Amino acid sequence: MSKLIVLLSFFILMVSYAQEKKIGTVYFEFDKYAIDPIQEQNIVDFVREIDTTKLESIQIYGYCDDRGNNDYNLKLSQNRVNAVREILIANGFNKSRIVIVEGKGRVLIDAHSGTSLEDIRSKNRRVDLLIVKRNSFGKGMYNSFQDHHEVGDRIFLENIFFELGSSQLTESSKIELNRIAGILQKNKNIEFEIRGHVCCTPNFYKDAIDRATKERKLSLNRARNVFKYLISKNVNSLRMSFKGLGNQFPLGKGDDYDRRVEFLITKN
Repeated sequence: MSKLIVLLSFFILMVSYAQEKKIGTVYFEFDKYAIDPIQEQNIVDFVREIDTTKLESIQIYGYCDDRGNNDYNLKLSQNRVNAVREILIANGFNKSRIVIVEGKGRVLIDAHSGTSLEDIRSKNRRVDLLIVKRNSFGKGMYNSFQDHHEVGDRIFLENIFFELGSSQLTESSKIELNRIAGILQKNKNIEFEIRGHVCCTPNFYKDAIDRATKERKLSLNRARNVFKYLISKNVNSLRMSFKGLGNQFPLGKGDDYDRRVEFLITKN
């Protein structure tokens, strides 16, 4: 197979979520994570086009093609996202806004894509930058903690997700919770309820099964684990409570978005 040259194109598109996102993608040569000057400039230009006053956060996800073992590809994909992150920071981007930097490893071949094997693999060797706009949910629902909240406000954080059937916090979720803990330390009057949610459960069940405990308390366990983690970061437990809401409140944005927790403001 001839050597696949790195794709120098950098594209922007909008995805049809209720929470609008802008995506930038940079592609890599096989088994490489170095970024050449043309791609570097494309990344910088992409970020400069963003209205930072409306920017909530940026998420960076790395991928590899299907060749090689899982451990090697996880490391390679992480090196790719780290390379992109370093470029952003070196060009003045606020690193506190980079909330997820995650290598996801290899992408398996989709036999039904209708394109050539070489084309599929070249598109899987990439890093995606997801730009999350500041609150676009409307009145009373936010995607970050604000300087002032009313009782009844809900904060839905797109950066705290769970694996299917799991209540364990991922490393990226812990990064986000560390940031939240810092905000809560500065706003000590806020009290809130942590609400856990699940996806993919038949309607005749209120909740899903937690693989670790074998109990149908998955949403409750998710909320409890966030509660316990915030306590470990010195957030006073008397400010918080937790509750499992099961599958009652899907967002309509896909299963990933329903494996979540929300914060309900109970006192300000």
